[in-house]
Amino acid sequence: MKQINWGFIGCGEVTEKKSGPAFNEVMGSHVVAVFSRSELKARSYAERHGIRKWYTDAQALVDDSDVNAIYIATPPSAHATFAIMAMRAGKPCYIEKPLAASYEDCVRINRVSEQTGVPCFVAYYRRYLPYFKKVKEIVDKGEIGKILTVQVRFAVPPRDLDYEQNVQLPWRLQSHISGGGYFYDLAPHQLDLLQNLFGVIVKAHGYTANRVGFYNVEDTVNAVFRFENGLTGSGAWCFAAHESAREDRIEIFGTKGRLSFSVYTYAPIRLCTSEGERYIEVPNPPYVQLPIIKSVIEDMQGYGACDCTSISATPTNWVMDRILGKI
Repeated sequence: MKQINWGFIGCGEVTEKKSGPAFNEVMGSHVVAVFSRSELKARSYAERHGIRKWYTDAQALVDDSDVNAIYIATPPSAHATFAIMAMRAGKPCYIEKPLAASYEDCVRINRVSEQTGVPCFVAYYRRYLPYFKKVKEIVDKGEIGKILTVQVRFAVPPRDLDYEQNVQLPWRLQSHISGGGYFYDLAPHQLDLLQNLFGVIVKAHGYTANRVGFYNVEDTVNAVFRFENGLTGSGAWCFAAHESAREDRIEIFGTKGRLSFSVYTYAPIRLCTSEGERYIEVPNPPYVQLPIIKSVIEDMQGYGACDCTSISATPTNWVMDRILGKI
């Protein structure tokens, strides 16, 4: 495949700025069709972004002979259905994270990818951003020595919608659609980054609670885990914290120092060693998914290889399902 003609299944907020425009920025790549169950949304998105075709039938988009690759940007519960539909039609797909709403669905996707020989990629785009590549470089160079342990700390206040009891909950808080609550939406990026740094997590255990009662799913999660190389780590997530407790931090402790960085705010990387304390600012591109999308396209074109496949993304779902007690 030299010319990649994309069909979008889903046209929500993430496609507007983070990903959508990037598909037309890469040579040999163009968006030619978009699907939404809502005719108004599909037509509006197509018109605003100069896309020739729009559909309200996902199968019709997949069957379109002008489309030879599929971008899936729906809530997670639909990922497996659309991915399998695309791969059985011989069309590679690029899926928003997490890969699916459960580890079981990830396995189904991987099985079909193996059977058909059609690749499936996942939007863990932070692996490809300069900010996180710098973190990996510091760790790999041994600047903080042998890694001893790692901690994830994440706390945010409730969102405005969380207070509204008489409205339909957003899909992220409907576990049958999202796979869990805010944890299943936000923790994947953190856990994927850690496994990209240190290898696959092979043991995980968690405790969950609903401390505030705004919704039915967990608002607090605590976990411990161990990587395949023996490194241990822990995490604490709270989605109903006071503003004073707001935090977005991963901290890595080594024999020669400490490294901390954010996942969502891109605060300056903090490196502490015997030589002192240093803050490192690393800018990211305007379309944050551009680096990974470029890698996916070059893989499809035969010019390169993207390592963010459905196989490499599956351990993150396994870890989350273990922490939430789903498996």
